[in-house]
Amino acid sequence: MANLILASQIPATPLPRFIGSEIYRHSSYGAWHPLRVPRVSTVMDVSRALGWLPRAQFITSPRAKPAALTGYHTLRYITALQRAEADQSVSEETRLRHGLGTPSNPVFAEMYRRPATAAGASLLAGELLAKGGIIYSPAGGTHHGMPDRANGFCYLNDPVLAIQSLRRNGAGRVAYVDIDAHHADGVEHAFADDPDVLLISVHEENRWPRTGALTDCGAGQVFNLPVPAGLHDDDMALIREEVILPLVSDFRPDAIVLQCGADAVAEDPQSRLTLSNNAHWAVVAALKPIAPRYLVLGGGGYNPWSVGRLWTGVWATLTDQALPDRLPPDAQDILRALHWRGPMRTRLPEDHWITTLRDAPRFGPIADDVRHRADALKHRARAWV
Repeated sequence: MANLILASQIPATPLPRFIGSEIYRHSSYGAWHPLRVPRVSTVMDVSRALGWLPRAQFITSPRAKPAALTGYHTLRYITALQRAEADQSVSEETRLRHGLGTPSNPVFAEMYRRPATAAGASLLAGELLAKGGIIYSPAGGTHHGMPDRANGFCYLNDPVLAIQSLRRNGAGRVAYVDIDAHHADGVEHAFADDPDVLLISVHEENRWPRTGALTDCGAGQVFNLPVPAGLHDDDMALIREEVILPLVSDFRPDAIVLQCGADAVAEDPQSRLTLSNNAHWAVVAALKPIAPRYLVLGGGGYNPWSVGRLWTGVWATLTDQALPDRLPPDAQDILRALHWRGPMRTRLPEDHWITTLRDAPRFGPIADDVRHRADALKHRARAWV
């Protein structure tokens, strides 16, 4: 009996935690910017309507202090970003040097506070995951931010700050997987030559920022997979099973960060990929058991219904919730209340964007380009290992 361990003495794995904030509910990049649409607030509201987000699992995100951002960003840039928010204008010198006040990275009311809140969530996640667990921060994933300038809708680079925080808190090796439609150029800039960070970016070829070629490999732990337009669920399943999972497993990470941008689904206006949200959820589920620390971030996603449904399903996947065949009335009301106005017209939702979370799967034959590029990465991975 002396060797028996009581169940109460075994440390319990903490429940998955969701980091969010009310700052995203009314904050917008502007009336005609792709990020004019609500996203994080929709995920919070639908998750609560379904009973999936109790108070015990929700954390209100702190706002990162300027000094905490200088692990990646320059103090001069952070100061310029704060000044631009305070003044609601930028000089021509600031625009040219720091990329602020451009059509992609406009001046708006919360242009420092909003990204600093997402960065605060990523920094906090690294601390909270010191002893393991799962954290979801759908406001994160701003993977284009550069040290001294805004880039591609991203004023700060919270994935880089998350990886740095994880490593400060005991994760020696971090695998970063990015399934956004756009290349993770800012994260690659930070870690291309770091042997303790594995970076896998699956992104649409010939799509802005037009970096991340198959042959771009940094010091050997960077794996870029540009994919052709029309990528569907079966293509992504091959990438998941033959590229992502073997690479991550062989790396034996102490932590995994997944950037789960929702702009690779068929309804999104910012890519020509045709995934269903099932493809994203399959990646989320497959990576879940590989490392003791798991941080899932958001990213791109510009159709308010598809991104809200996809990211709510991510939380369901992380918390082992069964998706209903049909959403209850309270959840439908949240989705029905969304609006998507563009420069030319107001887009009306399709019926299933209101009544369900799960898309119909989008199957098809594996594209030759996808198979050949996956094989090329597998060949390089064997040499790397």
